[in-house]
Amino acid sequence: MNAAQLPPVAPEVAATLVEGLSPRLRKRLDAAVSKLGNRPAHRDGDTVTIEVDDDTELRLHAPGGVVATADSVTCGCLLAPACVHRAAAACAAPTADLSPEPAGRPTEGAPQPASATKPAPAPGAHPAHPSDTAHTAGSTAPAPDSPATPEAATPAQRAAAEALWSAGAAVLDAGVDGAGAVTQSALLRAAHTARIRHLPRAASAALSVVTLLRAARVGDPSYRTADLVTALAELLGTAHRLGRATGAELAAARGRARRPYSPDGSLRLYGLFTEPVVTDSGHGGVRTWVAGSDGRLFTVGDVAPGGVGRALGVADRAVRLGDSALTHRELGRAGLAVAGATVSPDGRLGAGKGVKAVTARGAAWTEPPLAALWGTPPSEQAARALRSVSRYADPDAGGGDLLFLDVELLGAVREASGTSLLALCGGGTAVRLTAADDDPALAHRDNLLLLATAPGTRLRIIGRLVAALHPRLTLLACSHPTGEGTVDLGLDRLRRADLPDPAAPVRLAPPQPGESDAHSPLYLLERRVEQTVPAGRAALGMLGGVTAEARRIRRAGLPTAAGLLTALRASAAQRERDPFGRLLPADTDGFAACWLAAARYTAAVSESLCAAAWEPAREGPAAL
Repeated sequence: MNAAQLPPVAPEVAATLVEGLSPRLRKRLDAAVSKLGNRPAHRDGDTVTIEVDDDTELRLHAPGGVVATADSVTCGCLLAPACVHRAAAACAAPTADLSPEPAGRPTEGAPQPASATKPAPAPGAHPAHPSDTAHTAGSTAPAPDSPATPEAATPAQRAAAEALWSAGAAVLDAGVDGAGAVTQSALLRAAHTARIRHLPRAASAALSVVTLLRAARVGDPSYRTADLVTALAELLGTAHRLGRATGAELAAARGRARRPYSPDGSLRLYGLFTEPVVTDSGHGGVRTWVAGSDGRLFTVGDVAPGGVGRALGVADRAVRLGDSALTHRELGRAGLAVAGATVSPDGRLGAGKGVKAVTARGAAWTEPPLAALWGTPPSEQAARALRSVSRYADPDAGGGDLLFLDVELLGAVREASGTSLLALCGGGTAVRLTAADDDPALAHRDNLLLLATAPGTRLRIIGRLVAALHPRLTLLACSHPTGEGTVDLGLDRLRRADLPDPAAPVRLAPPQPGESDAHSPLYLLERRVEQTVPAGRAALGMLGGVTAEARRIRRAGLPTAAGLLTALRASAAQRERDPFGRLLPADTDGFAACWLAAARYTAAVSESLCAAAWEPAREGPAAL
């Protein structure tokens, strides 16, 4: 059995089952989760049955696809319902995201008034915490489940934020290895409380942390420590802001449970491409990108539980928008005329009853109005996209992370994480193109490796910016190498016959001018921030001194980074004793604050260096 075979379990269900265990059974919970993962399971309608042993069966009943109550998990052992098996099953299953609207799925309800959907910019007040200096405010509109944005958080919301902070600090203190099912259940309980207190942004961050913790503990190959660093920093940063923010800043920290849709009149849309969407929560589907006649980007999505299999199947289903009979693949190359359109703040098109849409002529990427998307200089596009791909970006920024470039392929580049494709774009900037998803069922990786065999080929591409110290994109779509049509690189598979020289082997790209193996000394701080997540506070405290590292960072002109590194190491190693010489509990809150400040600072500096890397190289004496 693997977690994908189990239905998602609501956060409060898992927390309730763990809290109901005796202290003795809690100590055995992690072992029970591992043992349960090796047992066979089968599905019958809405019920999944796990054979605990030859005589005992465990059942998870999920009407509607989600285990929503503790009574829906039953066990046939003698200790039930107080047995460890029920809690182990809930902890092994994916965590259900009970947000009203899955990502990428159109809303069928009536749109909100236009005035309620346009957020006001957050005021530029100085935050009370050093970590907040790198924060990019999220959605600033009031949550639709609240009649008005209060001037300050309510006592219940502040209590929920404190619980989230404490649970997140406990995860950081224990590290991945120590954050077992009991620690995760405390975070799930805090997430549930935050959700019912109308704090969807913090609740979503907490669920992301739990999902990544579980992936790390089972050795999921898709897990990345950097993802957990980002999720923990988002959780702690949001929890901290909730206790102190007011007005529009509070609305940003609270987030939005639903993305309201506002009327946008009549739209003439032109298809760009379709990309498969596969999420960590087990959802799958597609997202089709279209552009309006004024250059605005919109999406039409269909994402629901189902994983990569559903993503491949939905691409050939009809788009759920008005009377159009186009499939998602067809819409990516055709056009739509929409009347009564409704649009969310992140550019998603609503599919309400009042929306009318009919098929219309599309446009090639070289024809207006689409050709204008490639007319903006790459450095300007990257600066705009960086505001969307920031680790703590506005969740309502839709399409801002896409870049539209004309490139010449140079060949493959070997990296620690695999092979990427090097290309040269306008201004002489060398860009590394990577696969958007490594799942072998999708075509991303195979297409990327095939394009690496055709150096010298000129393509018009669409990619998603990756915040790195060098220009980097995930490749989503490109013009066909023959010049006829376009290729959705996650769904369409290129053949060798499509390339100008199908017999050419994969060529390694030559080193580019200005490339070197030198690293910014900022990585010395980033390394300590990342080391904390898998190993915990104690492991960081046992490391040697950081005086030499801090001195090197300071010499590079980064005194703030040097100070943060010194403070982080000191906080990790600090342990006080009582009058009898016994060790007192560690200051997990103080350590979490130091870690959060360091994480946010490194993210802000990295983004600044990324923007600088996209600037065109200077030539002549001015570059010396």
